[in-house]
Amino acid sequence: MSFICRPTYFLLLLSLSMRTNAQPVCVPTELRCEHLVNPLGIDAPQPRLTWQLQDARKGARQTAYQVIVGTDSLAVSKGNGNCWQTNSIQSAGQLVTYQGRPLQPFTRYYYALQVWDKDNQASPVSAVSSFETGMMSSASWQGAFISDSRDINTKAAPYFRKTFSTNKKIRSARAYIAVAGLYELYINGNRIGDHRLDPMYTRFDRRTLYLTHDVTAQLQNGKNAIGVLLGNGWYNHQSTAVWYFHEAPWRNRPTFCMDLRITYEDGSVETITTGKDWKTAGSPVIFNSIYTGEHYDARLEQPGWSEATFDDSKWKEVIYRAAPSTNVVAQTMQPIRITDTIPAQSIHAFNDTTYVFDLGRNIAGVSRITVNAPAGTVLRLKHGERLRPDGHVDQSNIDVHYRPVGTADPFGTDIYITSGKGDESFMPRFNYKGFQYIEVTSSAPVKLAKESVTGYFMHSEVPPVGTLTTSNPTINKIWSATNNSYLSNLYGYPTDCPQREKNGWTGDAQINIETGLYNFDGITVYEKWLADHRDEQQPNGVLPAIVPTSGWGYEWANGPDWTSTIAIIPWNIYLFYGDTTLLARCYDNIQRYVDHIDQLYPTGLTIWGLGDWVPVKSKSPVELTSSIYYFTDASILAKAAHILGKTTEGEKYEALATKIKNAINAKYLNTATGIYGSGTQTELSFPLCWKVVPDSLIAKVAANLAKRVEADSTHLDVGLLGTKSILNALSENGYADLAYKLAARETFPSWGWWIVNGATTLYENWNINSANDISLNHIMFGEIGAWFYKALGGIKPDANNPGFKKIVLQPYFIKTLNQVEVKHQSPYGTIVSSWKRVGKKIMYNAVIPPNTTATLTLGNKTHQLEAGTYEFEVGGKK
Repeated sequence: MSFICRPTYFLLLLSLSMRTNAQPVCVPTELRCEHLVNPLGIDAPQPRLTWQLQDARKGARQTAYQVIVGTDSLAVSKGNGNCWQTNSIQSAGQLVTYQGRPLQPFTRYYYALQVWDKDNQASPVSAVSSFETGMMSSASWQGAFISDSRDINTKAAPYFRKTFSTNKKIRSARAYIAVAGLYELYINGNRIGDHRLDPMYTRFDRRTLYLTHDVTAQLQNGKNAIGVLLGNGWYNHQSTAVWYFHEAPWRNRPTFCMDLRITYEDGSVETITTGKDWKTAGSPVIFNSIYTGEHYDARLEQPGWSEATFDDSKWKEVIYRAAPSTNVVAQTMQPIRITDTIPAQSIHAFNDTTYVFDLGRNIAGVSRITVNAPAGTVLRLKHGERLRPDGHVDQSNIDVHYRPVGTADPFGTDIYITSGKGDESFMPRFNYKGFQYIEVTSSAPVKLAKESVTGYFMHSEVPPVGTLTTSNPTINKIWSATNNSYLSNLYGYPTDCPQREKNGWTGDAQINIETGLYNFDGITVYEKWLADHRDEQQPNGVLPAIVPTSGWGYEWANGPDWTSTIAIIPWNIYLFYGDTTLLARCYDNIQRYVDHIDQLYPTGLTIWGLGDWVPVKSKSPVELTSSIYYFTDASILAKAAHILGKTTEGEKYEALATKIKNAINAKYLNTATGIYGSGTQTELSFPLCWKVVPDSLIAKVAANLAKRVEADSTHLDVGLLGTKSILNALSENGYADLAYKLAARETFPSWGWWIVNGATTLYENWNINSANDISLNHIMFGEIGAWFYKALGGIKPDANNPGFKKIVLQPYFIKTLNQVEVKHQSPYGTIVSSWKRVGKKIMYNAVIPPNTTATLTLGNKTHQLEAGTYEFEVGGKK
């Protein structure tokens, strides 16, 4: 095999030093604070600042940088910061922690960067970005938590309102609102913002989240009104299911606290706060459950309820409530938003009171109905993923864990009672579902058209950072379906399925962390979710299987194969972002967890775990898979200790990891045959994937795995855990073409089998006709989405130079595939790895972003690449 490299970059003919009017060739861009663009209301006393470089030259890199932070945007744009201004720091780093004057609450700070390029030439000062602090501490709050009742069984969602007057010119206004439950905020009749389901779900009695809204434009001179509508969310869970959220220790009637801080042009500040001068009333939202549905009686609407001129003389006074927790902190993360509108693709009318709408794809989100019907007409919108043979919506695959008391709270069903005032529309506020079909039944004849019902896909709006295209349409559809399922299960925390459970299953999330990070910029969601882990961890180190939890999951499914999230997710955030923050925050928690397993299982082998969940046919030993996760946790803990300067502890946990590895191999590895256990696909691939196999036996074990796959007719025989390991173990050990055959299969069992049977999301079970475990929008088998990047594109982070500071490139040129293009937007910029077959040759292209390097392996030849664009010709001469 021969390799010809053709660099396709073009050197500038004249350098900056020779042209006084030249455009800068190295410019800091994509400035972020706390991994967000111009965040509002942060609490971090030392926020992280990051940036990228725009520099198309070969070998582009940063030799130094200067950070400028101040309260005057014009001064910052000129390179002068009154809060923090570093000298020229000789470093290639593009992540820095604020080290200036102590940040003050309620203050907007501006920041900019100047960098020095590979020729030590200074860039102009970058465009100015900003961040604004919020409360910064609990002492800053002035308002009180208020509610309408203490009765957790009250059904109607409560309205709250207050009027006030402003008589001076307003410079800015911010609404800070902390909520136990969910909320919508209105000012002078206008809903504030486009977020959905705020605030995010937490362990409410240990951490309460608040949000900051810029409401300057909504205030008016003279009389103003604030309106708040509260929903139950997970705080007051009135639906009954096997996870006992209706018995959660925090459960109570929703409550909130708000400070509306107004800064006038004369510099004075006025704060409108929650207190006894607020009033409350019931709303048309007569029932709301995050788990089942929402009921709305349009006859109870009070037009203008959040406007200043509204007559609230019949409203009641509010009551004070104790704060849900003493830890009220800013919600600093990507919000949930509606991201896509899905018109119904078809409608089937059974008669004039029963209709079924098909969206044509499975989504998580909500539906909207528009109808014209007499007052009091009751419409029931039943959501599901599949149809019965008679064409009606079938929920038998998703309602199995629901334990209703009575019939007033139907599963996956919204209920709308019309006002009779012409065309009217309804979309739930405090609920979401997983569905493709909506069955509408009416208490009286109604005329509905295909346009009467629309679906809305919504999720945590994490920016996409990855793309994949190949010459195989099935592979492209699997990638798309994987992303649809990943996003359908991201609602401020990663879930397993959006219809049946909405639970934060730890096993599903740790399996799919790489899939998430290759495709989406999800760090803010994971940092929030690991804070939930820290809230839920027992003093002895034990974690529950679902996070957050009402208390369920501490005694089932929470062994290392599931709750290794505490180690695996911070480690992957470190690998993908080069940011040690989450690893440092979770270090003590990882340590307590590993120490607890060590105390329970001093031999190094543990039987604590659920095992290879929902396998095709072969069940692997729980002791093998859980002990390998235990080894992985100890290994991560050792590496984290060294990264954080804890050398002695690092050596201690290195020794523990070695002990566990030796114990696994002593019991399960037949060194003569190179077979683990009974030699199933999971038993062989798991030790390979997680680096348990002794170096001298890797080739032998990999060969046995390949033989096992071929003996299984080149079909999968793995469950959840095995899907993480099977493709990676094959492709990383010389059997990429065999791995691809498994990935591209279109017969049972395979991802492609789902696709050819109409799937637009991933399923919970390989067998689509299974009676159990068969939700049709499930992320647990989603590792294949990461494998596309790691194998077909060959893009991997380097643990010694994380955040893709040094990129590992090792694409596998699959014999039965003609073209692949993979892109990943790393913290340093976009990495491109693409190849296509041209006759008997392969043309391989790579783009290495500024300030990074890459090690490219093509066949048995390695290339060291600096920033730039490259083309290689592979093949031809022998």
